[in-house]
Amino acid sequence: MSDLHVVALITAKPGSEDVVKAALEVLAAATREEPGCVSYFLHASAADPSTFITVESWKSKEDLDGHLVTEHMKAAVGALGGSLAGAPQIHPLIPVSS
Repeated sequence: MSDLHVVALITAKPGSEDVVKAALEVLAAATREEPGCVSYFLHASAADPSTFITVESWKSKEDLDGHLVTEHMKAAVGALGGSLAGAPQIHPLIPVSS
């Protein structure tokens, strides 16, 4: 079975970019240590500095589901608090062509 690829868009409220970036950096480092995580990259948008993007690869949907309930995910949600402009947009990807 092929890996599950996911892109997440996280948008900070104006003035909260540093808080969001710091929380996401901690989350990314901890997530990379999860057994089902193949890769997890954090990016900032060059077009909009308030938007952060994770590009993720997981061994399975079960591994992704497990990630969502880890202590480091719960800590990130707490650290982000009111710093987000809205809910993160999570996009599991379906290959269109190879």
